[in-house]
Amino acid sequence: MKKLFRSLQAKYMLIILTAIFIIQFAFIIMGIVMTELTDSYADEWSDTRRVEEKWHQDAGNLPAADAEAVRRLFLQWKEALPEASMFWVDGSGHLAEQVDVKEELPETWTPSYTASFIKKRYGGDPFTVIALLGTEGEDGFLVLEVPRDQFEAPLQRMYDRYEHIFAAGIMAIIFLFVFISYLFFRNIRNRLLALQTAMENRDGDGLPVPADVKKDDEVGCLEQTFNQMVRELRESKKREQEEERLRRELIANLSHDLRTPLTKLSAHIHSLGKEKLSENGRRAIEAAQTSIRDVDRLIENLMAYTLLMASKLKQEPRPTDIVRFVREQAAAWYPVFEKEGFVVDVELSPLETNPWEVDPVWMGRIFDNLLQNVLRHAKDGKYLLIKTESAGDFDAIVIADRGKGMGQSSGKKGAGIGLTIVDMMVKGMDLDWEMETGPHGTTVKIKKYKNRR
Repeated sequence: MKKLFRSLQAKYMLIILTAIFIIQFAFIIMGIVMTELTDSYADEWSDTRRVEEKWHQDAGNLPAADAEAVRRLFLQWKEALPEASMFWVDGSGHLAEQVDVKEELPETWTPSYTASFIKKRYGGDPFTVIALLGTEGEDGFLVLEVPRDQFEAPLQRMYDRYEHIFAAGIMAIIFLFVFISYLFFRNIRNRLLALQTAMENRDGDGLPVPADVKKDDEVGCLEQTFNQMVRELRESKKREQEEERLRRELIANLSHDLRTPLTKLSAHIHSLGKEKLSENGRRAIEAAQTSIRDVDRLIENLMAYTLLMASKLKQEPRPTDIVRFVREQAAAWYPVFEKEGFVVDVELSPLETNPWEVDPVWMGRIFDNLLQNVLRHAKDGKYLLIKTESAGDFDAIVIADRGKGMGQSSGKKGAGIGLTIVDMMVKGMDLDWEMETGPHGTTVKIKKYKNRR
């Protein structure tokens, strides 16, 4: 039951039921008042026929045409019917007595005027009763006039009198209900907006900040669920960071530990190469030296990757004549490709943006990894193209081969640790790159957009 009343639905249903109760209570009170009024008016004074009969009866019970007796009779009826007016015309046609008469009456009543008055008042408003005094009316007549609205139903009279109060009461109840509903939904809206703000805000790790849980309702459950998600994300982030740290340490340690035996192995192979060997032996020594160089390069890439991931590989950009730099790199690698039987084309044309603001060491590592990939994947094509080109919005360094490609590998996703390092270094120097690979060769473009500073 306690949990039920924590529900927003239950709370709003309670507001609706309260409003219904208030309206019902108001109608009950009105009903009680109406009943009391009905009971108070449901007497001899509420019916025109009974009033008429009683007026004739009271007039007939007067002992004599005495002004004092008539005056007492008028006062009695005035107490019962406050809105009534009465007057007495005596046997000589003289206006002898009047009480609360609104219109101007003649002092002397002729038979013709009396007949006209009776005809005018018959069935009209006010309700008029004329009672004769004396046995044959020799003492004149008594006239009673009562506004006909005094004989309306109590409910109608009350409505006519208090209709503005009733309307104001109903409007007040409706306004109160709308106002409470507004406060209810405004509170929900503010809490949802606070939750949205918490979702949009980020801490130093790029994670959402926890929300402030205020109530144990549906919105509160949503806030608690969101906070639980934030806690799980923080724990996951912490585990990921710890795993990444351990992985970097492992790679760094392995790279360092492999260097010593690799150096010793290289020295032993070098010494062995000085001995007198057969042709097969010399080829084996050369293959072993090539494998050692490949392993050494892999270790260097692992070290570079580890340092890049830890943001510890310092970058020192400076203005670099990129065309000259590419020419030097091509010259350095030319003997390697010539030995492997490659046809090497170098087409270097001036660029619109030169020099480039880059780190020469990083650019050298990029070239080493790209050209090493050409040696690894394009030996069957035996062709290498190194060139510079200018397009509409960028200048580029192009490295292309005619090998069988690298399958579905994408430079941007990384095709091994070498290309991953290329991606990280290129983006670290605010450059861009793309790689297209297929069965007819691979083309890599390192781009510098002209609108970037």
